[in-house]
Amino acid sequence: MKSMFTKIVRIILGIVLVIFGANMIHHFLPLDQPDGTTAAGQFINSLGATGYIFPIVGFLELVIGVMLLLKKWIAFALLLLAPISLNILMFHLFLDIPGVPIALIIVVFNGVLIYKHWQQYKPLFY
Repeated sequence: MKSMFTKIVRIILGIVLVIFGANMIHHFLPLDQPDGTTAAGQFINSLGATGYIFPIVGFLELVIGVMLLLKKWIAFALLLLAPISLNILMFHLFLDIPGVPIALIIVVFNGVLIYKHWQQYKPLFY
C-alpha cells in the first residue's frame, strides 16, 4: 500500500477529481458540451435540467479527491468513487466514444487503488 506507484496514482486521481468536481460546481474550465441533438447531448441536458445532479456529483468528486490527496479514509473514498467512475465509463462507451480513454484511466486508477487497499475491504465479505 505504500509504494511510489500507488502514491502517484492516488495523487493524480485526487487532482483530477478535485479539478473536475469543482468545475461541475463553478464552471471555470471551458469544456465542450455534447450537441443537444445527439443522445449524449440529450442525456446531459436532461441531467442538467434536474438542477441537482451535477452539483451533487461535483461535490462528491471534490470531497473524494480531497480525501485521496490528504490520504484520509482512502478505502471509503474509493468505494464512493466506484459507481461514479463506472457511470463515467458507461456514458462514454455508449454515448460519447471520444471520451473513453480518460474514463478508462479513471476506472483503472480506481481499480488499482481498490486492489492495493483490498485488505481493508476483506471484512465486508465475511
